[in-house]
Amino acid sequence: MNKLPTEKRAQILSMLVVGSSMRSISRVAGVSINTVTKLLIDAGEACAEYHDLHVRNVEAGRVQCDEIWSFCYAKQKNVANAKAAPSEAGDVWTWTALDADSKLIVSYLVGGRDSAYANEFVQDVADRLASRVQLTTDGHKAYLEAVEGAFGADVDYAQLVKLYGEAPEGAKGRFSPAECTGTRKRTVEGKPSEEHISTSYVERVNLNIRMGNRRFTRLMNAFSKKIDNHIHMLVLYFLHNNFCRIHESTKVTPAMAAGVTETLHDMEWIVSLIDARAPKAGPRGPYKKGIGE
Repeated sequence: MNKLPTEKRAQILSMLVVGSSMRSISRVAGVSINTVTKLLIDAGEACAEYHDLHVRNVEAGRVQCDEIWSFCYAKQKNVANAKAAPSEAGDVWTWTALDADSKLIVSYLVGGRDSAYANEFVQDVADRLASRVQLTTDGHKAYLEAVEGAFGADVDYAQLVKLYGEAPEGAKGRFSPAECTGTRKRTVEGKPSEEHISTSYVERVNLNIRMGNRRFTRLMNAFSKKIDNHIHMLVLYFLHNNFCRIHESTKVTPAMAAGVTETLHDMEWIVSLIDARAPKAGPRGPYKKGIGE
């Protein structure tokens, strides 16, 4: 089976994590769109496996959680009239949990925004932490039951509730956001430090996701058509962010700052993760002469 050189695969993956579209990568790298898609799938599976195995027992003091919206195939309001819409079409939410000190993305989950996903996400966050933390989320009600079920009383938990007013005069329109008029800090469990009740860092990560991921670009036709590829792209982005990208504030990668690894990795390392999962070629059987030869 033909396989692209490591350098070429690293180039393709690097272009994916900085927001290049799959077809533009196909043209620039001189490979077929199917090759780019297959490499994305392989990378997503390898990165998901590595994150699940190695981002464990994280020594974190402050964890922030948030959700970011996108959609697959069609926006939720248009799914009913969409032609041949798959079952997963509509709104897609990505849940992220960030260690505020190391900037490590501790956990993530892609799916809906209901209580079932909240429970699964928060339980995964709890399973990856080594000790009691201060946890801050937004005011989404699904977090209340989820945090209680995953942490019990072993957490210092607070919500940062944003208060919104009307959109500014002169800026009202279809895409004009409501004006944030203030916030309210609400202690839910334990004794969270007032000054550290914040979701600023995780909201910045979500902004980076939207700016650096083609599938999240608004008012464009680059949105995901298949939920599996959407997830693969996010998983690749998260592993690259944790293990390969040096953060400006810490001067090391988030994984190094969190003590998960002592090594600075690069995109060729991610390619090696893909190769490590590839089935090994077995010995060839004896040649058998066919009929008519």
